[in-house]
Amino acid sequence: MKTLFILLDGVGDRPSQILNGLTPLQAARIPFLNALARDGSNGLMDPFSPGIPVGSDTGHLSILGYDPYKYYPGRGPFEALGAGIKLKPGDVAFRCNLATVNDENRVVDRRAGRISSEEAAELVESLLEVKEVDGVEILLKHTVEHRCVLVLRNGVSDKVSDVDPHKDDVDLLWPRPLDSSREAVRTSEVLTKLLKRYRMILEKNPINVRRREKGLQPANMLLPRGAGKMPELPSLSSRYGLKSAVVAGAALYKGVCSAVGMDVVEAPGATGTLNTDLNSKIKTAFGALKSYDFIFLHIKGADTAAHDKDPLTKASFLERVDAALKKNFEPPSDEFIVCITGDHTTSSLTGEHRGDPVPVLIWGHGVRVDSVNRFNEVDAARGAIGRIRGLDLMNILMDLMNRTEKFGE
Repeated sequence: MKTLFILLDGVGDRPSQILNGLTPLQAARIPFLNALARDGSNGLMDPFSPGIPVGSDTGHLSILGYDPYKYYPGRGPFEALGAGIKLKPGDVAFRCNLATVNDENRVVDRRAGRISSEEAAELVESLLEVKEVDGVEILLKHTVEHRCVLVLRNGVSDKVSDVDPHKDDVDLLWPRPLDSSREAVRTSEVLTKLLKRYRMILEKNPINVRRREKGLQPANMLLPRGAGKMPELPSLSSRYGLKSAVVAGAALYKGVCSAVGMDVVEAPGATGTLNTDLNSKIKTAFGALKSYDFIFLHIKGADTAAHDKDPLTKASFLERVDAALKKNFEPPSDEFIVCITGDHTTSSLTGEHRGDPVPVLIWGHGVRVDSVNRFNEVDAARGAIGRIRGLDLMNILMDLMNRTEKFGE
C-alpha cells in the first residue's frame, strides 16, 4: 500500500463578496479534485480543535499525529532543520522576517513588500559579517522570499519574547526575557545588540538604497520569532513502520517532516511561493512513491494569496493545482491512497489564520465512497468521514494501509 498525502497550505477560507458569496475552493474550477471527491470519502477536519486557529507548524504536527501540547518546541527549530542547519544541544533557533521599519521603530511592512528571494538572499549575505555578540555564536541563513533563520549558540535560552509583532503598523517589540534566569536575560540582551547591528548594516546596503529610489519598501530590520530548541520526536518509522519522505519548497515544512524522520526529496523549481513549479512537485512526488510508502507533498500558494487578502488569486492558484494534478496523476499501483486536505483556514477577508475546519478528501483502494460531488468546505460536511481532529487523520490513513494494531483482544 502506498499513500500520497497532499497538503494544500491554508486551503480553507470564508465566503467572499468578490466571489459572489463563495469561498475560493467553491468558486475555483477544479474538475479533477471534484472527481476525486465524487469517487472518494470526504469530511471536515479541525487541525487542532474547533474554532482554534493554528500556525502551520502546530497544524502540521497535529495532522502528522503529534500532539502540539507535548511536542511543539517553537517554530524556529523546524525552520532551522528545514534550512539544513544542524542544531546542537542548547542552540536556540528563530524564524525571522526581513521587514520594513520606520525611524520611529514602527513596523511598516512585516514582509518588506514581499521582497524577492534574490534580493533577500543578498541582504542576508551582508549580515553574515556578524559572527558573534558577547561570546554568543551567530548563525544566519536565508530560506525563501523575506524569510530567514537565526540560530544563537553558547549559553542561551529559548525563554525570550518575539520581536515580530505579527502585524503591520504597530511598534517594534524589542526582545525581553520570559523568565528570570541568567541565560534568558543574557539572550534578550545579546539579541537586542545583534538586531541593532543588523539594522545599521541593512540601512546602508545598496539594495535598500535602490529600493528607496524606486519607491519600494527597504528591508531594513530583522524580526525574529518562535524561539525554540530542537525536541526529540518519535519517528513515523518507529510508530507506523513507514518509509516516508516530504516534497516541499519552504524550510518549515521540510523541517517539521525531517523532525519526524522523513527524508527530504527535492523537486526542481519548488519555491514555496505562488510561482512554484507545480508539475515538477507533483511529478517528483509520484516518482518518489516508487521508493517510499508515504509521500507528504506540501503546496503553499493558496495560503500566500489568502494572506495577501486576494481570493481571486487563491482560486486561480487552486485551479493550477487541479490542472497539474490531472496532468501528472500516476498511481504506482491499484493499492494506492491519496489524501488531500489543509493545515488550517487562511481567511482572504482578514489575511489571517482562522479556526474554521478544512475539507479532507481520501480517495483510493478500500475507501468507502460517499455522496459528495465537490471538494470544498461546505460539501465536505456531508461526507462519510464526518468531522475529525487533525490527530485522527494519520490513524485513519494507517488503518486504510492496514498498518494499525488492534486495541484489546
